[in-house]
Amino acid sequence: MSNTEAKTAKKEFGTQLTKVNDTFMPLILSQMQKNNIQMTAYSKTCVLHAISAINATLDKAGISWNSPELDKSTVSDILIKVACFQLNAAASPREVYFQTRNVKSASGEWKKQIEMGIEGDGNDALLARFGRGVVEVGQFWKVREKDDFTYPSFNGLDMDPPKWTPKGGGKLVRIVYPIIKSGKDGKRCVEFYIAEREDVIKNLIAHINSNMMNETFGFAESKRKATNDQKTKIEARKRDLLRKANDLGLDGALDDPELQPWISPAWTEFHSRESMIERKMRNNAIKKIPKDFGNGAMETMFEETTDEAYRSASREIQDHANREMIDVQVDTNTGEVLNPGAFPETTQEETPVSPAESLTEPPAGNTPPVDGYTDYDPGF
Repeated sequence: MSNTEAKTAKKEFGTQLTKVNDTFMPLILSQMQKNNIQMTAYSKTCVLHAISAINATLDKAGISWNSPELDKSTVSDILIKVACFQLNAAASPREVYFQTRNVKSASGEWKKQIEMGIEGDGNDALLARFGRGVVEVGQFWKVREKDDFTYPSFNGLDMDPPKWTPKGGGKLVRIVYPIIKSGKDGKRCVEFYIAEREDVIKNLIAHINSNMMNETFGFAESKRKATNDQKTKIEARKRDLLRKANDLGLDGALDDPELQPWISPAWTEFHSRESMIERKMRNNAIKKIPKDFGNGAMETMFEETTDEAYRSASREIQDHANREMIDVQVDTNTGEVLNPGAFPETTQEETPVSPAESLTEPPAGNTPPVDGYTDYDPGF
């Protein structure tokens, strides 16, 4: 590519992102004003970085902002969250990531939808900004199998802090966060929040459960068409698999071939497994600390972004609700439904997602996002 062509491509790239910014920024400002949330200069910077990062994600997926394949319904919502929480996609390490997920629309067309997830450093930034009584988030400890570690001990209100001597060997077994807080008397104190590797099995089970949302295990063509007997068999099989994952523990479940179809590669591949587990431990440690957003809308957005159960339920409602028209006749005098047969056995329409596309965990660390895999954690 010549210098002239490179300059032209760069100019077109900048112009495109400017147009995208001009399209979404008024929507973001309007929504934030409605919820009494201030748009700061840094919030605007975070939005610009997010648009650039989303653009890179779209390029990787082979689509553009104007592509009919792109479902833009989630973009403005994501950018509002980025602005409100001031999450920087250009920070190093990054605080937030974006990726695409293939979904089937109500018209039956396959669309690519943008999804957002918060990295461990993003959660640290949120804690420092909104943590109740938090003055400073200390550098977290990465405790490994061969390290010397002593848990904190308590005598009434007095605490002997944990002790850690790194030796540098073995798997990561726990994360310890020293959090500096301000007391009622103005004095500062240090609290230690600990998350264990073995407890990450709960995150993995939530991940598997989410990816089994539309699974029939071969008992029926789809969950919508399943009979009551088939639904019973589907739920029983699902419970058996989740129980098996719990009994095997984290590493056993990750290596089990029977569970592999519902676990994304970000969890199982050797180059990303430990990074994913570290992220989950970090999130598990600090999610216990109360946050004070000072705004109900921001609290709801935080739950939508970080709570896996909340996200799964919201996604299911969004995907399934109001897909089928129901012609109901009601007696105007009594309010009685005259044609109860108008109600279908279920009003939910399945949103097909191919097995690979349904998995919902992002690549860990700084690995480029893989199309079709999203977090979520299930955030936390």
